[in-house]
Amino acid sequence: MNPRTLRRMLATALVALPLAAPADAARFWPRPDSKDTPPAPRAPQSTVDRPASPGEPVRLQVGDRGSHYEVSVRNHAPGPMQVHLGLARASNLRAVPALPLEAVLPAGTQRVLARLYPLDPRQESRFDLDLRQLPGDPRARPADVEYRLPFDHQQVRIDQAFGGRFSHADAENRYAVDFALPEGTPVLAAREGTVLQVESDFARAGLDRERYGGRANYVRILHPDGSMALYAHLKPEGVLVRPGQRVRQGQRIALSGNTGFSTAPHLHFVVQVNRGMRLEAIPIRMFGALGELKFARDTGTRSR
Repeated sequence: MNPRTLRRMLATALVALPLAAPADAARFWPRPDSKDTPPAPRAPQSTVDRPASPGEPVRLQVGDRGSHYEVSVRNHAPGPMQVHLGLARASNLRAVPALPLEAVLPAGTQRVLARLYPLDPRQESRFDLDLRQLPGDPRARPADVEYRLPFDHQQVRIDQAFGGRFSHADAENRYAVDFALPEGTPVLAAREGTVLQVESDFARAGLDRERYGGRANYVRILHPDGSMALYAHLKPEGVLVRPGQRVRQGQRIALSGNTGFSTAPHLHFVVQVNRGMRLEAIPIRMFGALGELKFARDTGTRSR
């Protein structure tokens, strides 16, 4: 699996979200005819709710409060999300607190992150906001636990393991494992947790990075210790769980497939943590019917 796939697909989060407020929303007030006469106060207007790209759970809201704009975010995910809020462009504007800033939003919460004031009330103010989001809480401390195989086969073929040279060399995938599985193989939860994010409607695969590097079907599960497991390259419409659903270890969650940046049907499995607006894979211990699997650090390895 290509590392670019994980950055866009799961995190969906490190891709900047430019929020260009429309002219009437971004402008505090028109320039008055007389520079000696301040504009009359405006009545507060309704909040503008700006969704991120499809699948991104954090929504940006800009509320017109008459004398200033209030910028808030709402986390619709069933787990914590970290956000980075910045100003991509601003004129005649002061942010309180200063931007950029980062914050962690618990599941289902909304928070005011900043208020935007004009430096000169007689001049118009314009701004574009930049919101980035990433799943997980950087304060999480992963526990040493035993993961089960994410399928029921006794014989296990691993096409790429820890540090695989094809696509497991970056921090997000360093401890990922690609299991060679026929398409449609039931995928089981390797550990209990809460379904955080899913994608199931992508139907293509190939080695064209521009076309497939940022898409694949997947399930992301949040564990009790704050770590997150990713099950990727799933069959189209092969996701069997929904965000917010609690799953037990060994429960069927999906069907394996061959979607996104992929050479053949397989299951990409990795456990990641948020290290402060960046995802990092962590080493794990996994057990099958014949005991603990030993993952070699290269491609083309096999394990029992």
